[in-house]
Amino acid sequence: MPSSHYFQLNEIVDIISLTNPQKLLDIGVGFGKYGFLAREYLELWREGGEYHKWEVQIDGIEAFEPYITPVHKFIYNNIFIGNALDVLPNLKDKYDLILLIDVFEHFTYEDGLKLLEKCRKAGRNILISVPVAMSEQEAVYGNLFETHKNAWKQKDFRHIPDKFFIKNVKSMICFIGEDSLKINKILKKRRLRTGMINVVEFLHLKKIIKFLLKWI
Repeated sequence: MPSSHYFQLNEIVDIISLTNPQKLLDIGVGFGKYGFLAREYLELWREGGEYHKWEVQIDGIEAFEPYITPVHKFIYNNIFIGNALDVLPNLKDKYDLILLIDVFEHFTYEDGLKLLEKCRKAGRNILISVPVAMSEQEAVYGNLFETHKNAWKQKDFRHIPDKFFIKNVKSMICFIGEDSLKINKILKKRRLRTGMINVVEFLHLKKIIKFLLKWI
C-alpha cells in the first residue's frame, strides 16, 4: 500500500535529521509521508529560513502515477514517474540521502541488488527499511508494483561493508553509505549516554526505596 507503519517514524526521521541532506531522493513516494516529514524537519527546524521558500531539494520516484496529488507537488521539487530501476540511471543529481522505506520488499532479490547498486551510484547514503514479518500482498488500488516479492533479512546485506542496522521491533532498518561511520558513532554515544542516565536513575531509586523501608 502507499503507506507504512508508524513504529519506525522516530528512527527514520532521526536519521534524516542527523544526515542533514541538501539533496534527498525518496524512492516509492506513495502517500508522500517521508517527503512531508523530511521537508518539515529539514526546513522548518532550520533557523533563518523563509516559510515556503525551500532550500533543500527533495525529489521522489513513484512507479504508480495515480498516487500523486497536488499536495505532493507542493512538497517535492521533482517527482519522476516510473520503475526506479529505469529512472535512476537517468537522474542528473547526486543525492546526499536516498530513502527506500517499505519499498525494497517489492523487488525480487536479484532486482533489489540491482536497485541498491544503482542507488549507490546516485547517492552518498541510503536508508532502507523493510518489514520484519512480511505478509503476502498482491496489487493494491490497482497498483501491481505493490506486490510483495522478497522478505529481506540482515544476512542479505552481509557483503556490504559501509553499513549498520538500527533496532526496531517491526522493521529491519539499514543505513548504508559514506556517512555510516559518523552517524553510527553518534547513535552509539547517544545510547551510552542514555544507559548511564538509566543507571544513575536506578541507583537513586534504590536509595529512595532503602530510605522508605526504614520507616515501614
